[in-house]
Amino acid sequence: MSDTASPTLERRDRWHSGDRIAWLVVAAVAVGWVAVYVLNRPFWDWVVHDVAGLDVGTHLGDGVHFFLYDTVKIGLLLSGIIFAVAVLRTFISVERTRDLLGGRGALVGYALAAILGVATPFCSCSAVPVFIGFVAAGVPLGMTMTFLIASPLVNEVAVVLVAGSFGWDVAALYVATGLAIAITAGVVIGRLGLERWVEPFVYQTTVGEMQAAAHRPSWRERFNLARAEVAEIVGKIWPYLLVGIAIGAAIHGWAPEDFFARYAGSDNPLAVPVAVILGIPLYSNAAGTIPLVEALHAKGVALGTSLAFMMSVVALSLPEMVLLRRVLRPRLLATFVGVVGSGILVVGFLFNAVL
Repeated sequence: MSDTASPTLERRDRWHSGDRIAWLVVAAVAVGWVAVYVLNRPFWDWVVHDVAGLDVGTHLGDGVHFFLYDTVKIGLLLSGIIFAVAVLRTFISVERTRDLLGGRGALVGYALAAILGVATPFCSCSAVPVFIGFVAAGVPLGMTMTFLIASPLVNEVAVVLVAGSFGWDVAALYVATGLAIAITAGVVIGRLGLERWVEPFVYQTTVGEMQAAAHRPSWRERFNLARAEVAEIVGKIWPYLLVGIAIGAAIHGWAPEDFFARYAGSDNPLAVPVAVILGIPLYSNAAGTIPLVEALHAKGVALGTSLAFMMSVVALSLPEMVLLRRVLRPRLLATFVGVVGSGILVVGFLFNAVL
């Protein structure tokens, strides 16, 4: 009896000695995070307008306030979201996601692929290995495409930042339309029977059986991994984030409102297509594009046009297309861009019509 009880006692000791302290530290950091987020705007109002003496409504005052406030706001949201999702990803792997999709019926499969794409966000650099792993394991091509589209398009960063800038009603509509794009594009590609346009080596790849994990990480280990991922991702993207916020601050403070209202307003039928075309060559993520979307919308650009620009950047970026070319032949890659781009156009016009 003592032999069977000892492993349980060891697990309890590990919880009390390590995991309990880890949870207390995370809880304390979370309280500090909330406090800084709540005080962010009042603090910069005081610094910019009272201490620095920059008046509200002036080009310099609005531009400086936008840059400082948005830098802290997006930095907080980005680090918090990455941490939470990194902890989630210690329970969800590419292999497990692949196994969940395999052998599903069409209706359930496409919906599940879209939901898993949101829950397991992979960056563009993961597009090729994820694609190979799914297709080689027997997941239908259409479901694989749905997953790959939903993962960057409706990721957790985009949803929270859109909600923070435009409200949860806009974020909910963004999620619904983004999932609709992913599912529709996957269904269309699957119905067209384009498997022959996948590079042959993908089907020849042998997918090994997933080995049972010999070690289940503790909460302290999960939190340490999440903290390391926050440091790694934020460390890589912060220059691009600052550039995006700086451009947004310049637009917010100095760009003339009538220029954007005239050429990118909701009454211009070419505004949405131009926004999508301009977004495709760019390489960024939601954190880098949201400041631009927020500033453009504040200057009179229709919300649908602004969000269509963001969607094209995160879902159809040129670097991701270059990576996907390794596994997709040109015809399938062109079909992918055409179907997803058409969906983004529809969403842009829909947002402009209803908001």
